[in-house]
Formats: sequence, C-alpha cells, structure tokens
Amino acid sequence: MLDVTRLRVLLAVARHGSVTAAATALHYAQPSVSHHLARLEAETGAQLVQRVGRGIRLTAAGRLLAERAEEIIGRLDAAEAELAEHSGLRAGRVRLAAFPSALGSFVPLAAARFAASHPAVALTLVEAEPPEALELLRSGDVDLAVVFDYGPPPAGSPDGVRLVPLFAEPLHLVTLPDAARDLASFARARWIAGCERCRQSLVERCTAAGFTPQIAFTTDDYVAVQSLVAAGLGVTILPDLALRAHHSAAVRAVPLPGGARHVSAALYGAPPDPPAPARLLAALLETAPAG
Repeated sequence: MLDVTRLRVLLAVARHGSVTAAATALHYAQPSVSHHLARLEAETGAQLVQRVGRGIRLTAAGRLLAERAEEIIGRLDAAEAELAEHSGLRAGRVRLAAFPSALGSFVPLAAARFAASHPAVALTLVEAEPPEALELLRSGDVDLAVVFDYGPPPAGSPDGVRLVPLFAEPLHLVTLPDAARDLASFARARWIAGCERCRQSLVERCTAAGFTPQIAFTTDDYVAVQSLVAAGLGVTILPDLALRAHHSAAVRAVPLPGGARHVSAALYGAPPDPPAPARLLAALLETAPAG
C-alpha cells in the first residue's frame, strides 16, 4: 500500500521542482526527502525521479503518480475538514473558488454572512475561472465553486460535480455614451474579447446580428475593458456582474435582449453536503442578485 507521507513528499517535489525546495516547504531535512523518494520507488517498483546535473526531475511514472497523489491528498484533506465541521461548525475550514466578477460583487456578501454566523470556521477564497475552479473542486482543493456558463446548467452531474443554479445575469453592449445602441451598428468596429468562452459567446451574438467581429484586444480584466472602451479603442459585451463590480461613468451599457450568462454553485458528490459547504451555499443563494 502506498504511504501517504511519501506521496506528499513526491507531490512537494513536483510542485517545487527540487529536493531542497520540497524539504523547505515540508519543513523536512533534505536527506529525509531523499529517503522518502527512495522508499516510494521501492514500494512502487518504478523509477520516479531522475538526476539531472545537481538536481532531479520526475520521470513519466513520477509525473503520473504525482498527479494521482494531488487528487488523493486533496480528498484526504477535505475529509479531515469535513469531520471537523461535523463537530458543529466549531472548527474546520471551507474553501470557495469564484471567478473575478463574482468576487467583485455578491460573493464577499455571502462570505461575510457565513463568517459572521460561523466565526470559528476558516474561510478561504480563491480566484479562478470556471474550468480551473472545477478542477480544484474535483481534486479536493476547494469545497465549493461559483462558475458560469452561457447556456443553462446541464441537468446531469458530470464527473461527480453537481451544479446548483444561483441566477441568470443579462448581457450588455458596452460603448461610448453617444454611440449607437444596437449590435448590428458595430459591424465594422473593433471589439474587445475576454476569456475563451466569453469570446465564443461574443462571436456567436455578432454572427447572429449578421457580421463577424474584428477582435482587436483580449483581456479578462473588466476594469481594463471599460478603460479601452472609454478611450474609443473598441466596444464589447459584458455580463451584469462585471458592471456591478465596476461601471465606468465614461461608458454606456445597453442590455442585449435574448441572452444571459448562467451562474451556478458547484459542489462535489451527491447531497447531503457537509455542514460548512451547505451553509456557505445557503449564504450564496441568499445574497445572489435577482436574475
């Protein structure tokens, strides 16, 4: 049976790139790290590390085991936290990942409500776009994730992930104040796009309006996007949360009919949820904007 301590050592080497750095991160002596790696190789019967000059690197087998170790250790840490939470939320932790405009709008309100009700539970917030947030959820590095999609949330639970709808937010055409108010008028304009899925949604909406957008700038920063629009360098489409988080007085936002971005809370596994994630989910539902 694989030893969890040795898996932690291998994972630390994978994350930090050397025995010395892994020893520092784990507060181990350097020979202890080398000993654990040697014992892990003996247990698995595979060469996991390879010496390169004065350093080492993981072999293909080492990388594979490190990936599995990350998931295993994440689940063990999550189980430890959940057991602590079952003592009545008098201890433990809960970790939430959310995309930037959610963190800039309603998530802090939910976090503050949760923290006020359960001050002994350590609450951690991590900024992550939905694909990364879902990976953190699957690996056990977070307990809850706030994600979005440009279509309705799927009815099923892919890979054990369960989506709880929070609200649907409208989309807005963002332009200079004296510009036209309809999408088709900007067929020859320069456009500003965001993340890959936001860019795809923008292209689809422009295509439906009869043109292919000329994308001149790409940034996920909704403050920077509005600054570019205010400078006359382009136009864009932004979801409502981005404008709730920051709305420049130098731009105009016109709601676009017939489209929305769907925001959900993602949890891992079937209900009932552990107490802390369940209470944090309740806070998110209570503070979510009307949509």
